Amino acid sequence: MAQALAIVDPDKLRQDEARVRRGFWRKLARHAGKVPFLDEAIAGYYCALDPATPLRAKAVLMAALAYFVLPGDIVPDVLPVLGFTDDAAVLATAIRLVANHITEDHREAARAALKRGIEREG
Repeated sequence: MAQALAIVDPDKLRQDEARVRRGFWRKLARHAGKVPFLDEAIAGYYCALDPATPLRAKAVLMAALAYFVLPGDIVPDVLPVLGFTDDAAVLATAIRLVANHITEDHREAARAALKRGIEREG
């Protein structure tokens, strides 16, 4: 697994970041009540955008967040109960892989965003 994290494609990272910046808050606003990992997803978002986050950690998080915002994925999000299981698994795995890079500042930013309201973030 460590070897897989060693290779970062800068073009893919830029594409993922653009997709996440465009769609993250919109998707959360539409599906917030159905996303059981909301605070972790937002903390991961802030970590991925943080210039201090190492490139490999940023790439892992951006790939997972890009998968989350994709309109179509393995298990469609419109299916009751099952819709977010694949998103949750991908994001939870990414967060576990880079957990030591998600700081208290990222978690505080996530809590503040939730307090302000997701609709206002996008």
